[in-house]
Amino acid sequence: MNDTVSFGYEEVSPEEKTERVGAVFSSVARKYDVMNDAMSAGMHRLWKDRFVRRVKPRDGEAILDMAGGTGDIAFRMAAHGASVTVSDINQDMLDVGIERAMERGIDGLVWSRQNAEALTFPDRFFDAYTIAFGIRNVTRIDLALAEAFRVLRFGGRFFCLEFSTTEWPGFKEAYDAYSHKLVPRLGKAIAGDAESYRYLIESIRRFPPMPEFEAMIRAAGFRHSRVEPILGGLVAIHSGWKV
Repeated sequence: MNDTVSFGYEEVSPEEKTERVGAVFSSVARKYDVMNDAMSAGMHRLWKDRFVRRVKPRDGEAILDMAGGTGDIAFRMAAHGASVTVSDINQDMLDVGIERAMERGIDGLVWSRQNAEALTFPDRFFDAYTIAFGIRNVTRIDLALAEAFRVLRFGGRFFCLEFSTTEWPGFKEAYDAYSHKLVPRLGKAIAGDAESYRYLIESIRRFPPMPEFEAMIRAAGFRHSRVEPILGGLVAIHSGWKV
């Protein structure tokens, strides 16, 4: 096991990454959803809608939404009747999600502070596990995938929505320029925090390419894995089954 992990373009100890990622999300929690709209021109809403359609949440299912923070994915799944547990390592993100649920009159969600690498839930407890734009911030991705496998029932499904690297010529270069130069400026203007958004962009660049991450999902024990690229792979939906 390596002694260091990536924090954006830096190599740091696992303990330092966990601490620094926590500071990032505590800093951006209040403006997180506003910034998502600004950075993606609102497209993140369409990506999340598409993601939930792939998950196919059903009435009575128990679903764990990991790194669920502000509740965007959980609200969509609860609307289908699923019993959703929203988990995040960062209490500030959870607090924002709880406030948003109260404002929307959404009851019945379970909010639980959890470390994706060491969940406190029993084995074979959930029908589905979802994580949207969160896995790249986990310190040890392999441990998080192993935990996802552990807490799923047999026949359970894993779905991950995450940024990747677009394979469209021209668009890749344009997006790289936009993300590195403009996103930190947006972060400064809207959230008062350029450095946190510089890290978030760097973390996308350091995340494994689609085939490599799919191999990690299979290595965790999942079968029938699938990758669905969006915008040439700028964003991708990864899935697998516990069978």
